[in-house]
Amino acid sequence: MQLEYRQRREQLMSKIGNGTAIFRSAPMAVMHNDVEYNYRQDSDFFYLTGFNEPEAVAVLAPHHQEHRFVLFVQPKEREKEVWTGYRCGVEAAKELYGADEAYPITELDEKLTQYLEKADRIYYHLGRDRHFNDKILNHYQNLLRTYPRRGTGPTAIEDTGTILHSMRLIKSEAELEMMRQAAAIAIEAHNQAMAIAKPGRYEYEIQAEIERIFRLRGGMGPAYPSIVASGVNACVLHYIENNRQMQENDLLLIDAGCAYGYYNSDITRTFPVGGKFTPEQKALYEIVLAAQKQAIAKVQPGNTFSSVHDAAVRVLTEGLVELGILKGEVDKLIEEEKYKPYYMHRTSHWLGLDVHDVGVYQHGEDKPQILQPGQVLTVEPGIYIVPDTKLAEDQPQTDPRWIGIGIRIEDDVLVTPTGHEVLTDGVPKAVEDVERIK
Repeated sequence: MQLEYRQRREQLMSKIGNGTAIFRSAPMAVMHNDVEYNYRQDSDFFYLTGFNEPEAVAVLAPHHQEHRFVLFVQPKEREKEVWTGYRCGVEAAKELYGADEAYPITELDEKLTQYLEKADRIYYHLGRDRHFNDKILNHYQNLLRTYPRRGTGPTAIEDTGTILHSMRLIKSEAELEMMRQAAAIAIEAHNQAMAIAKPGRYEYEIQAEIERIFRLRGGMGPAYPSIVASGVNACVLHYIENNRQMQENDLLLIDAGCAYGYYNSDITRTFPVGGKFTPEQKALYEIVLAAQKQAIAKVQPGNTFSSVHDAAVRVLTEGLVELGILKGEVDKLIEEEKYKPYYMHRTSHWLGLDVHDVGVYQHGEDKPQILQPGQVLTVEPGIYIVPDTKLAEDQPQTDPRWIGIGIRIEDDVLVTPTGHEVLTDGVPKAVEDVERIK
């Protein structure tokens, strides 16, 4: 992978010209008192370096004669490494990660100026670390103040995301291999969950089995907090308590993905705990499944990102009208968004190093994002008949037989040169297949 990291840095440096780009590692997060969460590197930082330690800064200075890629890292320190793990250290940062130069992180303020003073602008994302934001702004202001004497130095700060995130949006073959592995592990976990879920078991039992497989197969763990939502819990989009006992006529909605080598999968399936859909569950499920199929069909190079959502919304709205849950002319219901009490989220998001991955969805009001080969997105329509639904104006009261049903079906889809590839199609979703599993 080191060759790929270097190629990514070279590509970014070719885009920033005479600028200097600065990237900060993710901070440690405290779990309780003096115990920290497992460390997870900032995705932009990892994308460019593969370096997985905190307290680090990467500098890309294409205009510098000797040091185009510089790392500031924690030095080797035996006393601390005994407690918190081995560090790469300064010398190995050059050997293992390809840095032209490396320094202890404590020398950042002293050394950074030499990589900024001949740049025409600074590329830096003003993030949540206010202290570090202030550090960069202080360097910028000091260089601005002395600009008249030198005639060189940065006169603007630009967000790195405007350039880097368009790069991250198109996945390389190496990235796709990681994502296929993340998908394969999650597929196995979902299939196992379908096989063992039954009335009387608790949601957390299913969660435990899913996450056991994630780690057993070499994954880093869950890509996000696993959602294992039975009955009315499925109407809560980000339900994570996972503590209810499942009953005979419940549906179980599982939204769980695996992180593998920093890349993520994201799968949702909904199925009957007792093995058979009720008539109402089946009617709604078939609408969501039809909406997903129509939406996936729109994943083609040259189509707009929004066309995926539009296709799903139309099928969902038509189905809800047919069942009498919505009333009116379909086009008008869509225009006035009267389907939203039952479908309140978008159909897709980008997927990659982050579960909700970077990349724009719209280039201004009249310039939609066009789907291109190498992009990976989720397709996840749903219907949620929440018990206390606030109905849209002029819409009928919801028949009690529908209330409490929540359904979502989600797959990860790669845009290919000729169409698409569903990376997660190994988990059944047809009615007869879902019922047969039980």
